[in-house]
Amino acid sequence: MVDNILEIFHQNSLTRANLKRNFRVGMMASIGDFDPLNNIVPATKIEVTVSCRDLLHVDTFSKSDPVVVLYVQGIGTKEWREFGRTEVIDNTLNPNFVRKFFLDFFFEEKQNLRFDVYNVDSRSSNISKFTDPCSLHQDFLGQTFCTLGEIIGSTGGRLENSLSGIPGKKLGAIIFTAEELSNCRDIATMQLCANKLDKKDFFGKSDPFLVFYRSNEDGTFTICHKTEVVKNTLNPVWQPFTIPVRALCNGDYDRTVKVDVYDWDRDGSHDFIGEFTTSYRDFSRGQNQFNVYEVLNPKKKGKKKKYINSGTVTLLSFKVESEYTFVDFIRGGTQLNFTVAIDFTASNGDPSQPTSLHYMNPYQMNAYAMALKAVGDIIQDYDSDKLFPAYGFGAKLPPDGKISHAFPLSGDNENPNCVGIEGVLEAYFQSLRTVQLYGPTNFSPVINQVARSAQDVTDGSQYFVLLMITDGVISDMVQTKEAVVNAAALPMSIIIIGVGPAEFDAMEELDGDEVRVSFRGHFAERDIVQFVPFRDYMDRSGNQVLSMARLAKDVLAEIPEQLLGFMKTRGIEPRPALTSSDLPDLHRHI
Repeated sequence: MVDNILEIFHQNSLTRANLKRNFRVGMMASIGDFDPLNNIVPATKIEVTVSCRDLLHVDTFSKSDPVVVLYVQGIGTKEWREFGRTEVIDNTLNPNFVRKFFLDFFFEEKQNLRFDVYNVDSRSSNISKFTDPCSLHQDFLGQTFCTLGEIIGSTGGRLENSLSGIPGKKLGAIIFTAEELSNCRDIATMQLCANKLDKKDFFGKSDPFLVFYRSNEDGTFTICHKTEVVKNTLNPVWQPFTIPVRALCNGDYDRTVKVDVYDWDRDGSHDFIGEFTTSYRDFSRGQNQFNVYEVLNPKKKGKKKKYINSGTVTLLSFKVESEYTFVDFIRGGTQLNFTVAIDFTASNGDPSQPTSLHYMNPYQMNAYAMALKAVGDIIQDYDSDKLFPAYGFGAKLPPDGKISHAFPLSGDNENPNCVGIEGVLEAYFQSLRTVQLYGPTNFSPVINQVARSAQDVTDGSQYFVLLMITDGVISDMVQTKEAVVNAAALPMSIIIIGVGPAEFDAMEELDGDEVRVSFRGHFAERDIVQFVPFRDYMDRSGNQVLSMARLAKDVLAEIPEQLLGFMKTRGIEPRPALTSSDLPDLHRHI
């Protein structure tokens, strides 16, 4: 039976290979421009900035709070998938969004885009998580369709489209500007303050904030950053902020940077205080007399003969650091150590019965095998020797029926490694024949097992990824929180995939996207857990390959950022790129 299942895998190898390439390219689109595995020619990276004008007014007591959601259409399909969204801007019909869309441009492909505009009328909705804006408290404000080629090919890289989608209504316009990004990957961190700004509030002083724009070749400006608002002061000191150098000047150090100073108003009609211009090159000189800028208001200057300025802004500090990517570390020899842990508790059902989540159907993968195969097929490409430790938890083991929460699927306590993902699958199916499903569902033993190995290798040469597949509620939640908090200080990430119909509310707590996991008042240093329920990725037509591809894309999306987060906090830089002849056996197993 195992041979039959593995034969199905091999028969699907061409489809899986294509999907792996497509999703690796998608993964690289957000983490770098080079695929070291396939030597794919880097795509041109395009930054798309979005603005809207004269949007529909739908709120009773204020203006709209718009957000733009970008959907991309798969090549050769009619399916639209969300690519990203802008921030929400309160109380305006003419938003200029700071958050950009970064797209790979392929001249040879027609890249269809759809932009939907919504009014967000309930902040109780979780904007960071919603997958269908229409399903929450959102008012549809219109949409437009175009291709990436249309935006790039328009005069000056600026395309303006009318919004449509509500019959009989004028919905305003949406404006796109596109610019090819330079290869500059430096990150600038700066801090500014102001002195004696104009008083704009009748009952108080001012609530100032800064808006940064970079200039374009046609004389227009593209917004690239907003500071926080400092309340009730004419002498604000803004918090230090970090911005990619290419966002500030796109690699042209002498390009004009314009900075507007505003007084924040609750109703969105922010009062203009003044402006000044500078450049990245000027900023890079750091704090000196040349980086004290007069804030000028052209209207006041034209009306008042004695007008000098509306205050000054001073650069307090400026430093530049290199921005490393996930690919930089992989090319430098960082290995991803992939470990698997599978739930063998009795709640999964008798493996010999078709109702069981562990049912060994000779012609079709069960949910556990699909989840393992989906993630493992991609991540194994970053592990040089393809030896994967694999564990089970929550079972009674022969011959004495002892309960174990971290037993090797290989059956060898001295060597838990399996050869390749197929080897892990064979060991999994074999274990189903030899162990007794039992319980409880304890996560902490396996997490601590992997953490002990990660603790021994913190120099950046290895990063550990633990995949846990389970059907139920965690029995040792307190101990698991403690294990996660401890593991967050190590080169380690945890992927949890829930299979079956159970409710997984407690898993969201471990995910830590909204509130970082804590134990006895100590919060996790990083967010290292990604949880998803497998049922959310099941294709309605029953296409297992497509379900697996969707699952892998989402659960692996956070790994590069988590790896970079650990490296940055430890001050670890990637080693020079290795050639095949340079690669030693860096892998250490659990």
